[in-house]
Amino acid sequence: MANLVLSRSSIPQTLLDAKKSAMADFFTEGDVAMAVTFLAHPNPRHNVMGIGLGRKLVKGKLTGVPCVRFYVERKLDKDAISKEFMLPQRIGQVATDVIASGRFWAYAGASKERSRLRPARPGCSIGFAFTGAQSGNIMAGTFGAVVESGGKRFILSNNHVLAHENALPVGSTIFQPGLLDKNTPQTDKIGKLSKFVTLETANPNRVDCAIAEVLENNLVNPTVMPKVNKLKSGQPVVATMGMRVEKTGRTTGYTSGTIRDISANVKVGYDLGTLTFEDQIIIVGGTKSFSDAGDSGSLIVEQKSKRPVGLLFAGSDSHTIANHIEDVLQQLNVSIVA
Repeated sequence: MANLVLSRSSIPQTLLDAKKSAMADFFTEGDVAMAVTFLAHPNPRHNVMGIGLGRKLVKGKLTGVPCVRFYVERKLDKDAISKEFMLPQRIGQVATDVIASGRFWAYAGASKERSRLRPARPGCSIGFAFTGAQSGNIMAGTFGAVVESGGKRFILSNNHVLAHENALPVGSTIFQPGLLDKNTPQTDKIGKLSKFVTLETANPNRVDCAIAEVLENNLVNPTVMPKVNKLKSGQPVVATMGMRVEKTGRTTGYTSGTIRDISANVKVGYDLGTLTFEDQIIIVGGTKSFSDAGDSGSLIVEQKSKRPVGLLFAGSDSHTIANHIEDVLQQLNVSIVA
């Protein structure tokens, strides 16, 4: 299996079986333990944030050995862990690896990406208005892409960026920039919430996505902000292990990184609680983090082909999580405008 170019459709059954076994033994859906300063949780039920598939790391360098990856909040010294809480070095004939990822959170959080842009472009700030008891709060996420369906154009982003985690009714106003970024609500309306895939608290999720119909087509331009710029095609490219990718987001602007996992099951913190996502992409940056709070909704693009790969929605200080873009487009029944 060494040196295979792995995508979701080409994962060997032995790896899938090993991941399934690891999920059954070490991954508990639902809330994780509350954070307490200087307190570590060696019990996998609390410490394992995700389980996926990737290449084994040895002394910080990727090898050609496929493995089951345990993403943990904290990586502890073996001497500090009792035998009953020790993660296995192998599952059957498949190697394992323990990756210190930290805890994963949904990424809703006076650069050009945070400014008012007309036409607005993917990569810039966008958001909704809080209502009711939360009306004093402000937020901003990222405009991911221009998509179309039935002759209409829409803004693509996350459910938690456009629909407030299922809470907003269809038709709610969407602003550019988001209200966190010196927005003038009276003049900065750009769209209205049209559709979202419901985030599930009791069952695993595959996507965190929503669309907002633009008020007028000339208010948006499908060319992504620098340095991603114009897509060569809106047709998705399949994510593969080791693929080089890039994005432009509201908070960190342009960054590039590498896909390290194409089938991760993870636990992610939301206002709704801890939600489970299955079959996700995990990306790491180079000299700096690939993303940060407020980058949620960013379109992830393969550097080589300039085609869409994923939709960013969560992460930690060191790892970014994205939905496979083909899953997003299928669930919303839209296509990306290049």
